[in-house]
Amino acid sequence: MPPTDSGLGSSSDDTLDLQLPPEFSALFAEGYGRPAALDVPAAGPLLGNLAGWGAADTPAGPFELVPVRPARDLALITGWMNDPAVAAFWELAGPPETTAAHLRGQLDGDGRSVPCLGVLAGVPMSYWEIYRADLDPLARHYPARPQDTGIHLLIGGGGDRGRGLGGMLLRATADLVLDHRPRCARVLAEPDLRNTASVAAFLSAGFRYGDEIELPGKRAALMVRDRALRDLL
Repeated sequence: MPPTDSGLGSSSDDTLDLQLPPEFSALFAEGYGRPAALDVPAAGPLLGNLAGWGAADTPAGPFELVPVRPARDLALITGWMNDPAVAAFWELAGPPETTAAHLRGQLDGDGRSVPCLGVLAGVPMSYWEIYRADLDPLARHYPARPQDTGIHLLIGGGGDRGRGLGGMLLRATADLVLDHRPRCARVLAEPDLRNTASVAAFLSAGFRYGDEIELPGKRAALMVRDRALRDLL
C-alpha cells in the first residue's frame, strides 16, 4: 500500500514546548529487539513507552513496531523514500541526508512523534510514525481531543503493496495503540485524498471517514478508529 501522508507531524516545531526528564536517553540494543535499558525520548512516556509494546498477532505473522535507529536503519528507509510510489506522497526522495534530517526532527524532539520500522515475521518491511495528534499542528485542523494518537505509514517493498497487507497492519497497529494507551479514545490518520488505495486500506482496517480537511500541502481525508467502535468495525 502506498504511504498515507507527506510528512505532517514529523517535527516538534511550533507546537507545545514540553520538557521531559534527561534520563530518557539510552541507546537501543543491536538488532530489532527490545531496547537495552531506558527508552530514548522518542519511545518514552508521551506515547506510553512504545518501545515496550511488543508484537501483535496477524494472519501474516507477528508484527511489531521497532523505534528507528539511524545507524542501523537509515539506508533501508532512504531506499524506500526514493521509490517513486512513495516519493509522490512523502516528498523525501534524495540522498540519505534528506531522510536523516526527517528522522532527526523526531528523534531529537520530546517524544511526541516516534519513527518506527514495521517488522513482520522478523523482517523490516514498512516505516511508521506514531504521534500525539493532540500535540501536533494537525490539531489546528480538526476538533482534537486529549491523547488522540496519529499514524503515518509507508509499505517499503512494491511486492508488499496491493495485496491487503496495508489494511491488516493498520488494524494491528491501531490495536497496539488502543491496547497500550488506555487514555487514548481515537486513532487518527490523514491520508492524501488522491491516495485512494490508502483511504481504502484505512476503511478495511476499521477506520471511519471523519471529514475532509485542508492541510499544508494537501487535501486530506481524516480517518478515525474509535475505541468505542473497535469491536464493531
